[in-house]
Amino acid sequence: MQNILLVDFGSTFTKLCAVDLEKQDIIGTSKSFSTVEQDIRDGFENALDELYIKLGKKITFDQMIACSSAAGGLKMAAIGLVPELTVEASKRTCMGAGAKVDLVFSYKLTQEDINIIKNNNIDIILLSGGTDGGNTEMVQHNIEVLGNAKLTIPIIYAGNKALDSYAEEIFSKNGIEYYITENVMSKLNILNMKGAKETIHQIFLKRIVSAKGINKIERKMGKVILPTPEAVLRACDLLSHGLLDEPGIGELILVDVGGATTDVYSMTFGYPTRIDVMMKGLTEPYQKRTVEGDLGVRYSAEGAFKQVNEETLLALKQKGIDLKTEARKRFLNPEFVPKTELDYLVDKALAESCVEASVKRHAGKLEPYYTSLGMVYYQTGKSLLRVTSIIGTGGPIINSSYQKEILMKASSTYQDIFDLRPKNASYYIDSDYILYAMGLLSTINPLLALKIMKKRIKLITDDTK
Repeated sequence: MQNILLVDFGSTFTKLCAVDLEKQDIIGTSKSFSTVEQDIRDGFENALDELYIKLGKKITFDQMIACSSAAGGLKMAAIGLVPELTVEASKRTCMGAGAKVDLVFSYKLTQEDINIIKNNNIDIILLSGGTDGGNTEMVQHNIEVLGNAKLTIPIIYAGNKALDSYAEEIFSKNGIEYYITENVMSKLNILNMKGAKETIHQIFLKRIVSAKGINKIERKMGKVILPTPEAVLRACDLLSHGLLDEPGIGELILVDVGGATTDVYSMTFGYPTRIDVMMKGLTEPYQKRTVEGDLGVRYSAEGAFKQVNEETLLALKQKGIDLKTEARKRFLNPEFVPKTELDYLVDKALAESCVEASVKRHAGKLEPYYTSLGMVYYQTGKSLLRVTSIIGTGGPIINSSYQKEILMKASSTYQDIFDLRPKNASYYIDSDYILYAMGLLSTINPLLALKIMKKRIKLITDDTK
């Protein structure tokens, strides 16, 4: 086996990455507009033709592996009891499995909640609630409501194990496709994602790929094995930890800015860095992903505008730029391509806003408490202070002349002790958008995937564009 083709079926673009195993490197990348609504094969073939042109010849691929976020990706509803506990555990599990959490519900489900679920294009429901040995009343209620709703959506039950048999009985009786797995929070504040993540993955392979129409192409290229965000998550974890004698780069965050969303991935335990800080709330996983649906530079440009500070607005105004108007223009015309320096400055301001706001939301928070022994602090969420590498990807960063300036917005200032974003990080760029591909490659050759990432993901220096 010499050549491997790695494919991402995205909602906007179908992306290809060709790897030569003998050369131990990428030999070409390409992309084409996805054609999920018509025939997904067309987008793939167009991207393949572009790849052949870049290579100067047609080549044979011995193996093809794919991931997908087509048709909006894997859409899930997360259901729990207490928002700060089992609801949050459900959300994190969904996102850790590469899903987009479209709906979130807490406490007792109502008929209105069920109507909302039915009226949204949800792929999977994750139902949690109660620690093992804890609450059963509300969880039992939610099982009954979902069971009686006659949903055609697969339901994963990952709540209080005392109700495993009851969930099985109710869902089976009502003809619902269901899966019983480990409680996502069997003990208070302890997150357990493994069982539910594996189940989400199984459903993705079994059901979702077919529903998105991607199975049309599997005969030619092999199986779609992962949701795209999970492939990226695996790549980040490998790049962080390293493998065998090949070291990783340590604790990192990846910021992926798009037209509609901004994704943040962090690889760090996020423990407090000071002795006067104590943890509070749900434990954080080493691998964490968050998605901000209101932050982007096209479809979500107006959301990004709302996060821009007054100083930036004033600076742009002095250059004759009304950022509110420009954001509106991009929202109404998501295919807008910048042509002038002022256009690029607008996109820079919006991308900076996306990076700063998304990383702030991803990071934890410090709260001061006064005690008889003096001031102490409680940390909720994940500290990013130990992160030493910040990686940027996504068109708004990759295609910008202000890459470092944009990524610097992921960092904290030394003056703000309550800001848990990185303070001493280097900045890198995934200019060829290869992380999804390396996540896929890691399923068959993780060492090569790691070496390619270390070679291809470039440090941004003062000489970098």
